[in-house]
Amino acid sequence: MLLKTVLMLALVAQVLVLENGLLRKPPMGWLAWERFRCNIDCDEDPKNCISEQLFMEMADRLAQDGWRDLGYVYLNIDDCWIGGRDAKGNLVPDRKRFPHGIAFLADYAHSLGLKLGIYEDLGNFTCMGYPGTTLDKVVQDAQTFAEWRVDMLKLDGCYSSPNERAEGYPKMAAALNATGRPIAFSCSWPAYEGGLPPKVNYTLLADICNLWRNFDDIQDSWRSVLSILDWFVIHQDVLQPVAGPGHWNDPDMLLIGNFGLSFEQARAQMALWTVLAAPLFMSTDLRTISAQDIDILQNPLMIKINQDPLGIQGRRILREKSHVEVYLRPLASEASAIVFFSRRTDMPYHYHSSLARLNFSSSMVYEAQDVYTGDIISGLQDKTNFTVIINPSGVVMWYLYPIRKLGIPQQ
Repeated sequence: MLLKTVLMLALVAQVLVLENGLLRKPPMGWLAWERFRCNIDCDEDPKNCISEQLFMEMADRLAQDGWRDLGYVYLNIDDCWIGGRDAKGNLVPDRKRFPHGIAFLADYAHSLGLKLGIYEDLGNFTCMGYPGTTLDKVVQDAQTFAEWRVDMLKLDGCYSSPNERAEGYPKMAAALNATGRPIAFSCSWPAYEGGLPPKVNYTLLADICNLWRNFDDIQDSWRSVLSILDWFVIHQDVLQPVAGPGHWNDPDMLLIGNFGLSFEQARAQMALWTVLAAPLFMSTDLRTISAQDIDILQNPLMIKINQDPLGIQGRRILREKSHVEVYLRPLASEASAIVFFSRRTDMPYHYHSSLARLNFSSSMVYEAQDVYTGDIISGLQDKTNFTVIINPSGVVMWYLYPIRKLGIPQQ
């Protein structure tokens, strides 16, 4: 009996070690991969290669152009930064492209009120062929990241086996916490196991990872956005309940500001990722981004909804024959975010509905604010008919909140 008690306490202690208390709201920031990939040719393309200079310039933009103050605080390095390992087996950055080292870059980010994220892979190699973190290097690499004052680790899963991942991801979570430095943990584990039970244990995952990639990498195209959205919707009964403060489903980066999305599609991705309570990691060139795209990404009401303290992931609640879909996310103070999304490609569509059809209470009077236009729609009751005009591949998004109960006069 005593032995059973000791074993049980040891198990409880292990679980407590894995819970780091970080990312109570979806993280926001900038990530290099989608826009800058593995461009390491700093002789031919010095402004856009994966280098210390690139990350410092993006840090400057995050701090000076309003991003940081809205919550975009993570500056995240992805693959292709590693130069190798030194004589003691410690990771070192590419000395030509990161001449001052990663700790210097972390200090620079911190001096601007930002946080630095870094990338590794739980395997012999990273996805682009750089030295990976094998099982025997997990503790050592965690200590290295802590010594460099890193704030987030994304751990990929290329060149690893299911057994190595099953051992390595919990081991890295415990190793990061054992350093004593708060390091948020982004896991790619479920994406390599098909993203679904029984191969993916989301109860365990929520204990060891702050966010996780479930599905394919996003590419700079509307088709890619839709494929990810479709997968999340098809499996929403599995995915929606496991998301929440400290542990988020990650549908991958925002494409806004790049080359593959139209204006309407960019607004749609931002709204849909927000209703899914997704991390908001931009991956664009903040030095050249257009004012139009800044307006989408810096929309204060959108960010308020994304960062809602309840942390409830939204769901698709209606799919119409007209190719219009309705998504709903419950928010604090009995508010809701509603996204009316058109998959049509022909012309703007007049979508007619009522709050009763969306299962809202018959005892309340509501007000809605259009998240993009700022327009206010007052006096909405459950049977009030309304019409929204949705552009092709576009959205209308409402922030809906109760203003009084029926029968109670306005003050």
